Amino acid sequence: MNDIRDAILADQTDALAGLPVPESYRAVLVRKDEQDMFEGLPTKDKDPRKSLHVEEVATPELGPGEAIVAVMASSVNYNTVWTSIFEPVSTFGFLERYGRVSELTRRHDLPYHVVGSDLAGVVLRVGPGVNKWKPGDEVVAHCLSVELEDPAGHDDTMMDPQQRIWGFETNFGGLAELALVKSNQLMPKPAHLTWEEAAAPGLVNSTAYRQLVSKNGAAMKQGDVVLIWGASGGLGSYATQMALNGGAIPVCVVSSPEKADIVRSMGADLVIDRSAEKYQFWKDEDTQDPKEWQRLGKKIRELTGGDDVDIVFEHPGRDTFGASVYVTKKGGTIVTCASTTGYMHQYDNRYLWMNLKRIVGSHFANYKEAWEANRLIDKGLIHPTLSKVYPMDEVGQAACDVKGNLHQGKVGVLTLAPEEGLGVKDAEKRKKHLAAINRFRGV
Repeated sequence: MNDIRDAILADQTDALAGLPVPESYRAVLVRKDEQDMFEGLPTKDKDPRKSLHVEEVATPELGPGEAIVAVMASSVNYNTVWTSIFEPVSTFGFLERYGRVSELTRRHDLPYHVVGSDLAGVVLRVGPGVNKWKPGDEVVAHCLSVELEDPAGHDDTMMDPQQRIWGFETNFGGLAELALVKSNQLMPKPAHLTWEEAAAPGLVNSTAYRQLVSKNGAAMKQGDVVLIWGASGGLGSYATQMALNGGAIPVCVVSSPEKADIVRSMGADLVIDRSAEKYQFWKDEDTQDPKEWQRLGKKIRELTGGDDVDIVFEHPGRDTFGASVYVTKKGGTIVTCASTTGYMHQYDNRYLWMNLKRIVGSHFANYKEAWEANRLIDKGLIHPTLSKVYPMDEVGQAACDVKGNLHQGKVGVLTLAPEEGLGVKDAEKRKKHLAAINRFRGV
């Protein structure tokens, strides 16, 4: 593994094809025999530092249409948190079902699960039938793994019945020194970014693109008022940038004055600090408070000069969904991609059906959408949001940061890269965008 890392750091990636693929590598994983370790504990007490391990694992067999990537950096998404606390279900069920699909997918059904749905690195090997990529290519990976044997997937791969999220519903994810991906997950690494910066946007940037911009999501247009929950976070920070770039009017909801400053630094003018406003959308565990929905709607109209919300960018779920449905304008859209505060949503349906509103479910992105989202990064129109970077041995703490909402933007993890700041290939382009890159990293 040292030879591979040294060749990459010395910019001798053309030599990678001549280096042997290691028989094993270090990876972040959860263990199947520990999947009941948090049984009976409330979610808040489940600690990823106890379940995430860094161990040596065997390198998987390379199959047709696949690539092995030497991973320089990765990042933590909320799906890694879910995996680490075995909620809402243990991901070993996903691996068992995938393992039954074919002889090749049986590789994924193991007593351990290598996690991670982002990477930036260099192609080490490609399998039969891969023509677009070769050893030495610097790449990032999006997290859609799809078999593409069903006709439903050929209009929108997210509709394929065999669609899975790599590193969450499959094994051999990106929080590791090596990763196994399908070749149609690969995209060019933006040359002006460091390894850790390039690894940060993948999942969340593509998710925000489909959810907000794509025809498969809200199809945002110029002038739309967009309410963005968690606007400084790993997902919301990209939605905020896309709204601003697309001529929309973001109303950014954050949870502290510090996070309010972050979205203002992005260029957002309309900001709601939930901590200052003290919204309590739930009176108790079973009862919501419509007066608080009304108070939120009034605040939005104060900020927008009387306009209601065209689009709500929803991902908190249970805590906010009733309010989201209420504040959306007649004919507007609530587009949801997650439920980080709970999956069982409650809302007053009168405000939906009588006002012709729509709820749209959105899940990650297809290859085209992911490619376009990555292109925005490459063009310097969207910038990585990265609050902190950990070494791989401290990934448990990184996951704790995300679980506890202690981060602003994404939390990065160095895998093969020995330190931050490496991997920039286009210094002139970086110089052009450096002020924005530093601002979005909170520098």
